[in-house]
Amino acid sequence: MAYVYLAVAILAEVTATTALKASEQFSRPLPSALVVLGYGVSFYMLTLVLKSMPVGIAYAIWAGVGILLVALAGAVIYRQIPDWPAIIGMTLIIAGVVIMHLFSKTSTH
Repeated sequence: MAYVYLAVAILAEVTATTALKASEQFSRPLPSALVVLGYGVSFYMLTLVLKSMPVGIAYAIWAGVGILLVALAGAVIYRQIPDWPAIIGMTLIIAGVVIMHLFSKTSTH
């Protein structure tokens, strides 16, 4: 169940982070509400994940997958296309998360 909670936490965080730009410094009500609600749901779900998963592993997955999804959302929604160094950097972050998850003794399998 922890992975379901983690997936919800990631999706809520990606929604909130993507809505930050649309909120225009919290001057637009709907995107601003999405930011607050998204981060609230994300952090609540993350607390549920931490009942059964080490904080370092949970945070690495949450942050790593979130970075990738926010970059994809930014490319699609705002036409902010990452350059090659950014793509390589994000790939290395995801590779690090995968390595931690597959080979670390602190990871939950």
